[in-house]
Amino acid sequence: MATAHHRKKQPEQVRRALLDCVAKIAAEQGPVAVTIQAVAEAAGVTKGGLLHHFASKQALIEALFADLLERLDRDIDRHMSADPVPAGRFTRAYVRACFADRAVGETSLWAAVSVTLISEPELRRIWGTWIDGHLKRHRETDDTPALAIVRLATDGVWLDDLLRQDARPDRDLGTLEPVLLAMASAPA
Repeated sequence: MATAHHRKKQPEQVRRALLDCVAKIAAEQGPVAVTIQAVAEAAGVTKGGLLHHFASKQALIEALFADLLERLDRDIDRHMSADPVPAGRFTRAYVRACFADRAVGETSLWAAVSVTLISEPELRRIWGTWIDGHLKRHRETDDTPALAIVRLATDGVWLDDLLRQDARPDRDLGTLEPVLLAMASAPA
């Protein structure tokens, strides 16, 4: 008998390895390089093993995006817990998390997934549900036009960087973050 049949199954570890591999491939080679075969080989599993966890390439990409949103949630929660001022707390945490974790570059996972986000209706739906849920949850403290402008400006900085990725802009994005944070801290 083959020893593979007696190996202890660790589905969460396999799933995590698959997500890590798809993230690495997407960040280093772009979303077009993400194939079932490439991810399976990188993770050291069979295509059937991958398909046991994710029914398709689309399901794999969606799971990666959900994983990224969970990381963003953790970062936002961490920033919110350190912010003693309720008004605008979510918006300031969003700005901080976006500037810290969405840095665009040749190996940016957010950049790789975002290219797909723009063209994939299901990923746009997932993003829309995520952001709408947060805005609803924080309506009492973050539902002003000024705070909406700050969040949209933050998204604009990130999108501009994504679109100018190859041009490698010389501007210092670090100077924009404090301005946006100050705007998010101003009285309504």
